[in-house]
Amino acid sequence: MTSHQALPTIESTTSATTSATPSATPSVANEATAAVKWTIAASSFAFVVVQLDVTIVNVALPQIGVDLGAQVSALQWVVDAYTLGFAVFLLSAGALGDKFGSKRLFLAGFLLFALTSLACGLAPTAGFLNIARALQGIGAALLVPSSLAILNRACAHDKKLLAKAIGLWTAAGGVSIAAGPVIGGLLLAVAGWRSIFLVNLPICALGFLLTWRVVPAIAASTHARSFDPFGQLLAIIALTGLVGAVIEFHPLGLRHPLVIAGFGIALVAGAAFIMVERKVPHPMLPLNFFHQTSFTAAVLFGVLVNFSYYGVIFVISFYLQKVQNYSVLQAGLAFLPLTGTFIFSNLVSGWLIGKAGIRLPMVLGGLIGAAGYGLLGSIGIAEHASFMHMLPGFILIPAGMGLAVPAMTTSILSGVEKSRAGTASAVLNTARQVGGAVGVAVFGALVSDGVAGDMSSGVRIALATATVLLLMAAGLGYLVRPKAVAS
Repeated sequence: MTSHQALPTIESTTSATTSATPSATPSVANEATAAVKWTIAASSFAFVVVQLDVTIVNVALPQIGVDLGAQVSALQWVVDAYTLGFAVFLLSAGALGDKFGSKRLFLAGFLLFALTSLACGLAPTAGFLNIARALQGIGAALLVPSSLAILNRACAHDKKLLAKAIGLWTAAGGVSIAAGPVIGGLLLAVAGWRSIFLVNLPICALGFLLTWRVVPAIAASTHARSFDPFGQLLAIIALTGLVGAVIEFHPLGLRHPLVIAGFGIALVAGAAFIMVERKVPHPMLPLNFFHQTSFTAAVLFGVLVNFSYYGVIFVISFYLQKVQNYSVLQAGLAFLPLTGTFIFSNLVSGWLIGKAGIRLPMVLGGLIGAAGYGLLGSIGIAEHASFMHMLPGFILIPAGMGLAVPAMTTSILSGVEKSRAGTASAVLNTARQVGGAVGVAVFGALVSDGVAGDMSSGVRIALATATVLLLMAAGLGYLVRPKAVAS
């Protein structure tokens, strides 16, 4: 392979395979394998920047508040605006990727994420920063479903390879989550809070250029030329109402007019969305997805996993700092076993899916995660408990999640036709985002403004609830069809 062919596209390798002679087959196969590897790398860049901005911002909030003169309520929306933009536009992003082509939307996502990161880094006021963060979340929404659709297309000929690719993609996100607080702390010390947004620019540039070079153009879906504008609008309204109400539930309370209005809007717009999607000839969200037991079970599995994990991480963060008197740095370091184990088990999951199929990792992951929550609640959150008492739970929880999540994602992608992969992955990720937000709100209410003893009790209730939910998730995993994924 000559130097100008260092990064082959899948299109070129496909055409080469068609015309190759038998003697050239090993070389062509190697080029195809290299193309898929570069495609996995390009897709992983997207998940890295999306997940990095989930955690890197938290450590900078105090410095942002001082520099921009922002109150705590405004600082909360530095985090929440990103979550809102991300969750609300995932469904639309999936449908748009299927309609216009995943590569186009993927490149647009990198461009929007880079531009809004620049805007965040140059923000003169807290209000400007929060608007830029919401738009950054929309950029993240453009990236995630299209990246999974690109992976699905690249590995469509080999389900075992798809499982491994999703494991690597998920592990890349795990690395960025783990590295976020550390990178953020270093950047804050050296260059100030604006640098935590500007660091996204070179990552986005690399991802954009790699995608442009190695990922083939993916044709638009033959299903729809209709844009389904009413479906798009109603989905955005419903999700904005729901996620906004969930975010404000904790600080304002369930009886606050804004929270009640948010849930009411979500209910009305959600019902209208379902009615519209049933009647239009080419819906943005094909409701027949949910006629498949495996699809519905996998989506509910994702909701329960995210509800439990993000809710528990939120309350444990309070517990470590308020009850155990950990510093912010000590609390961040305490979570490293979670993220480290998660990365390792992601990689194991791809291998296990190839050997045993989708069902076993989901069931086993749910059971292991439930055991982790149970151990953490029984021996980790106790009077005079040390970090070593928490460590078994901190290892088992991500071990279970890391086994289950790639299998869950593989089941979603392999259960629909390739032209609908973006929409299907968007459904899954939207459900997971909403599940995580609700988990934080519900579990957060258990420890809100509590004294040490009450807070410990609230954390135990949260962990007991998470244990039950993960056992339920294991049961849902059993309902997923045990589809063979070996090549």
